[in-house]
Amino acid sequence: MSAATLRRLIVIGLIALWEILPRAGLIPELFLPSLSSTLAAGWNEAGEYGHALAVTLYEVAISMAFACGGGILLGAIVGSLPRPRILIMPMVSSLYAVPLVILYPVFTVWLGIGSESKIAFASIYGFLPTMLATAAGIQTIDPQLLLAARSMGATLSQRLVRVIIPAAIPTVLSGLRVGGALVIVGVVVSEMLISSAGIGYLISRYRTILDSPHVFAGVLLVLAMAVAFNAAIKWIERKAAIWQTGTRAGQESAGEVAPAALQPAT
Repeated sequence: MSAATLRRLIVIGLIALWEILPRAGLIPELFLPSLSSTLAAGWNEAGEYGHALAVTLYEVAISMAFACGGGILLGAIVGSLPRPRILIMPMVSSLYAVPLVILYPVFTVWLGIGSESKIAFASIYGFLPTMLATAAGIQTIDPQLLLAARSMGATLSQRLVRVIIPAAIPTVLSGLRVGGALVIVGVVVSEMLISSAGIGYLISRYRTILDSPHVFAGVLLVLAMAVAFNAAIKWIERKAAIWQTGTRAGQESAGEVAPAALQPAT
């Protein structure tokens, strides 16, 4: 039995248990409503959940652009320059160890309880691991690549775009996976704390009235966002692996042809 088949069987088994155990009374429905009642609750309030999902996706998209885009760019700059790396990396590593959720009330004081505070909080929440992973990946690049780029007159921006970031793609994608997941967590948690819209707000509102089916309907939407994001990262990883394999093969073939071209004709 393959690993993929085994994973599917585990998922099917968990779904079956989710439906059977509450129906059989083995788990109180207040703690875990059945899957069918959860789906029915979400379907009955599809308009409300659709509007909340649109708000959350908007906040996640903007936060991810700031967190992942800024984290990759700044991580590439810091990782490729020795002096900024020595100055900045210890501070960023120490800040990453701090539970940043305690800063969210500060953002609400500065930016209010609207989307701005949630975007700012989630951006910082996902920015740090993306930057750290990118900077760490940059340090693993072969120095000969950077030396060749500099000797050919490449500017810093050209080295970043055409040499540094492509060479560090595996590590960058690992940081992107962690940073993007934390962006989703940051947006939903901030909506649960102080908000008037979004999936997190619906989860918190239905939790206060002990409406478990509607709470778990919101949880399913958050889970769906996380699964979709992970699937997108895996797709990018496959494309990057194909690109790197093709580039490596081209380099090897070029290396084989060059010596042959230098041999004298017989």
